[in-house]
Amino acid sequence: MQDLVTVFGGSGFIGTQIVRALAKQGLRIRVAVRQPHLAHTMRLMGDVGQVEVVQANIRDEASVRRALKGAQACVNAAGIHHETGRQKFVGVHVEGAANVARVARELGVARLVLISGIGADAPDADGYVGSKSRAERVTREAFPDATILRPSVVFGQGDKILNNFAEMAVFSPVLPLIGAETRLQPVFVGDLGRAAANAVLDPEAAGRTYELGGPGVYTMREILEYVIAQTGRRRSLVALPFPVAGLIAKLCAPIGLLTPIAPPITPGQVEVLKRDNVANPELPGLADLGIAAPTTLEAVGPTYLYRFRKGGQFADQALTAA
Repeated sequence: MQDLVTVFGGSGFIGTQIVRALAKQGLRIRVAVRQPHLAHTMRLMGDVGQVEVVQANIRDEASVRRALKGAQACVNAAGIHHETGRQKFVGVHVEGAANVARVARELGVARLVLISGIGADAPDADGYVGSKSRAERVTREAFPDATILRPSVVFGQGDKILNNFAEMAVFSPVLPLIGAETRLQPVFVGDLGRAAANAVLDPEAAGRTYELGGPGVYTMREILEYVIAQTGRRRSLVALPFPVAGLIAKLCAPIGLLTPIAPPITPGQVEVLKRDNVANPELPGLADLGIAAPTTLEAVGPTYLYRFRKGGQFADQALTAA
């Protein structure tokens, strides 16, 4: 294949790492984002002229077509964790995915990779998880050879799980524990980025679905205990039954709809935690995409959670993980 890859959502938490990994492979990247003026630093991910930033909204087919013109491959990493303004799950995850897949097929794009999530195959899912499931379906309908990557919860600097609970631990004497025994298999965002880049380049990945989990499996209780240990704060865990957590999430939803502030708990998070979020061993995983030694949570977590300790980087370095 030639060397132009369009990455939708390329300036996001996951998209940035995909762009970085593609650049290291020597490819040219077109980063397609809604607000390009906020993504100017993306050009620093590669050599001069290697990374281009363009305006595109995957809900708008015309802008998708412009972003894909001349590309040989594309990655759809666009996604939202909560609804706000015009950004709704159906619009971004479902209609947007359909636009990308349909236009990519029409323009003769050779490779398409969709970033989904573990649990997207749940038959009874709705809301956030249900929209991911429908995104997979419409993508495959329009582009049968698409590669689908389903990561477990993703950690790394800027993540939405460890950072959120660590920030909460700074101000609150208690932390809400939802799905205490639900098992998670956190995957490092850098490993996910490299896996996505390898999926673009590997012809054997066409038409396959991968479930990507890191080297460790933790219960939700263990994740929160790890955050408490790393932040060095004495905090209690208060278990919230799913009905109560769901009600609180619904009450918090207007925060995301009416303000730029992310709600502390979202219905999507509650939905995800109702089931184990662990990679299916019967499906190909990280190793099949060239990530033989995935990064551990313990190796990376302390590098960005230190800022939530009393004293920040000057805090006692003797803190150990739970």
